[in-house]
Amino acid sequence: MRLTFMGTPDFAATALAALLDASHEVACVYSQPPRPAGRGMKEKPSPVHELALSKGIEVRTPVSLKSPEEQQRFATLKADAAVVVAYGLLLPKPILTASRFGCFNIHASLLPRWRGAAPIQRAIMAGDTETGVTIMRMDEGLDTGPMMKRVSCQITDSTTASTLHDELAKIGAAAMLDVLKNPDAPGEPQPAEGATYAVKISKAEAKIDFTNHARSVLRHIHGLSPFPGAWFEINGARIKVLRCQRAEGKGAPGTSLDDQLTIACGEGAIHLLEVQREGKGPMETDAFLRGFAIPAGTRVS
Repeated sequence: MRLTFMGTPDFAATALAALLDASHEVACVYSQPPRPAGRGMKEKPSPVHELALSKGIEVRTPVSLKSPEEQQRFATLKADAAVVVAYGLLLPKPILTASRFGCFNIHASLLPRWRGAAPIQRAIMAGDTETGVTIMRMDEGLDTGPMMKRVSCQITDSTTASTLHDELAKIGAAAMLDVLKNPDAPGEPQPAEGATYAVKISKAEAKIDFTNHARSVLRHIHGLSPFPGAWFEINGARIKVLRCQRAEGKGAPGTSLDDQLTIACGEGAIHLLEVQREGKGPMETDAFLRGFAIPAGTRVS
């Protein structure tokens, strides 16, 4: 098929690579404009942008698709379909209807649960045991279009946002390839029952509340790993926690129960497995403690 691809982050780049490997013709790629990044704050193209350039594909980075001129540019591509994955711009109706079969989106949840901006993180933080991807034909609503295919996967207490992101990216790419084999299928309308919204993650909610149950603390930590990273403070130092596991023991919430970073919660405890100090890289707990001792009885906040 002749396709237009619209996406920005690594999650979307996985899908673009799969489409190209399957010999689909990608006529043009749309992505968010390059952003300042790194110590020098030089403008850096998105992962999708970089992949497209490496394959010799035209890349467009409009800041909006609302103008008739931009919509006409899109229509002149005469694509069979548009594949949209974490693009970052709302698609006006003229964009949604410009391609022969419309626009297909990979969404990282089992719709209608977790519509919105942060479905991967919210599914973990809510304690869900199952999530997946949905391929939908897009309409003018927020993730409300008919479902073409749904593929599920499990969430366990060792699942982090990072590991789930990578798994769903692969599942979503494979599912999109299946949908494009029969692009004029009608799809299944989304039920109204069970719809939830995955509100964008804010840095303000990243602080760990050890008064919560250990399982809630664990899911909070893993849902925010690696970014923005759940954190606590000790002696003025902010420590991010990237991985943990539930542990035996009890005590005042926020108290270290041993010298190996087992921390009491409101009910139960967690053992920290991987942490990160400000300005440092991630470290296994054993390596971290060699330079930053936290003895039993220490309170963190």
